[in-house]
Amino acid sequence: MTRGALDPPAVHHPWFARLWVRIAASVEAHGAAEHRARLLAGLSGRVVEIGAGTGANFAHYPAAVEQVLAVEPEPHLRALAVEAARRAAVPVTVVDGLAERLPADDGSFDAAVVSLVLCSVPDQAAALAEVHRVLRPGGRLCFWEHVRAEGAGFARVQRLLDRTVWPAVGGGCHTARDTAAAIKAAGFTLEHVERFRFPETRVPSPTAPQILGTALRNR
Repeated sequence: MTRGALDPPAVHHPWFARLWVRIAASVEAHGAAEHRARLLAGLSGRVVEIGAGTGANFAHYPAAVEQVLAVEPEPHLRALAVEAARRAAVPVTVVDGLAERLPADDGSFDAAVVSLVLCSVPDQAAALAEVHRVLRPGGRLCFWEHVRAEGAGFARVQRLLDRTVWPAVGGGCHTARDTAAAIKAAGFTLEHVERFRFPETRVPSPTAPQILGTALRNR
């Protein structure tokens, strides 16, 4: 079964997209590139990347990757991803599409990649169900996401932000999602999960609690 045959609804966050490009350049220089390299290490075969953004991951895919289908719905970010794909060492095809309706056949990928995107999808469970659908049984999901803090006080602050200003200024971003639990609930077995704060600042950002790891699609 293939979904995404119909034109996806437009996702247009022009102000946030341009702000993110500026933020991302600084973040890459202060440790994000190393996280991306760890995220993608060991991948091979056919890969789908959901929410590719500017294509910052493309330079870090190992040579064993045969093909990357990179899905990005925001027009400004997608145009930058197309440029990044031309410079990538592995074949990358950038397409329009939504995480909740991926333009791909059932079981057609060996691995899926999500990085700093499951915070902003409108329906996280639906997006993860789509990832599960397009992965082959036993396929690997590689994730790097900011998540709900483990400390109760910090988590309360995140929930307050999510109910007020944060999604509006952050392109739909939510800070208090328990993404590791959502991945398990979607039919994956967590293989490895590393928890850390990034960036390490004296006053932590609401998005500082992060996870990086892998999960396997249950058969």
